[in-house]
Amino acid sequence: MILDTNGLSAVADGDASLIPILRQATEIAVPVIVLGEYRYGVRQSRERQRYEQWLMDSLANYRILDVDQETTIYYAMLRTELKKAGTPIPANDVWVAALCRQYRLPILSRDRHFDIVAGLRRIDW
Repeated sequence: MILDTNGLSAVADGDASLIPILRQATEIAVPVIVLGEYRYGVRQSRERQRYEQWLMDSLANYRILDVDQETTIYYAMLRTELKKAGTPIPANDVWVAALCRQYRLPILSRDRHFDIVAGLRRIDW
């Protein structure tokens, strides 16, 4: 399972409703894009120190997914599909969705726009 930024934030906040979902996952991955968005949000938080410490302590528990040449192929196909359908999604989320397709993993997210991405399964909580 891939964590979107709001999923990673919920994990950091200790959202108990995620426990059964996370226990069922064989692997939990965080795209570098999500990591960047999360760190950006943390820098603006009043609880910056706590979240930075949580991230430092927790990052080793997740597989970090980098964007590579193969990802760019999925990105280009996906962005073309969305443009043709007239259903764009935020640019960073196109990259995240491309990684989902590349690794054939569902995404844990509250962002419903992932639902329009063909072949992508979104897990809500």
